[in-house]
Amino acid sequence: MARLLLVEDDLTIRTPLLRALREYGHAVAAASTALGGLRDALDDRPDLVVLDLGLPDLDGGELLRMLRAVSAVPVVVATARDDEVEIVRLLDAGADDYLVKPFTAAQLDARVRAVLRRSATGGATETALVVGGLRIDRRARQVTLDGVPVELTPREFDLLHHLAGRPGQVVTKRELLTEVWRIPYGGADKTVDVHLSWLRRKLGESAQAPRYLHTVRGVGVRLDVPERNR
Repeated sequence: MARLLLVEDDLTIRTPLLRALREYGHAVAAASTALGGLRDALDDRPDLVVLDLGLPDLDGGELLRMLRAVSAVPVVVATARDDEVEIVRLLDAGADDYLVKPFTAAQLDARVRAVLRRSATGGATETALVVGGLRIDRRARQVTLDGVPVELTPREFDLLHHLAGRPGQVVTKRELLTEVWRIPYGGADKTVDVHLSWLRRKLGESAQAPRYLHTVRGVGVRLDVPERNR
């Protein structure tokens, strides 16, 4: 039985969702404000947070930022905002998935179970990935390069972790958008290029002088061990 925290201020939405999620076999607590949700998430340590954005005290995006500063708890954003830029921003800020209202309880349950499966698999099979001088600790969400800490955003970390799990393999933008951003391939593919550029800069390299991140034109990107680390 998964322990969920539903952060939703609208009683007409919160009440039926609580009832339905419990019927699906989850143990569900609820909070109606951002600060109440933050307190409950830290005190009760749920397995997953379902987060509305239109909260009365703080925007849910701000709560997501606060949560990510202190916790790796999976977060599914449930929002009426369907703007692609907003969705990408939330995923970059550390959301694990999103649903645009209106949605059914069955759809939410399916997303919750999918995120919980990914979270359980990632935590059970590894503690860290090592590729050359890179060490990527999934549980602590920390990266070091030749022993020096590298400060990454949540999405930069997820991108690097995904590539490091497939060293020497070419990973397409389609796969990165689907597996890292959890959004369909389309106009948002430029966000991959932008994040790769930021990630390269933090790893001390560039597209013209790559060490770890190699672009395969027209196909995708490959993470390789630099020659001096082989």
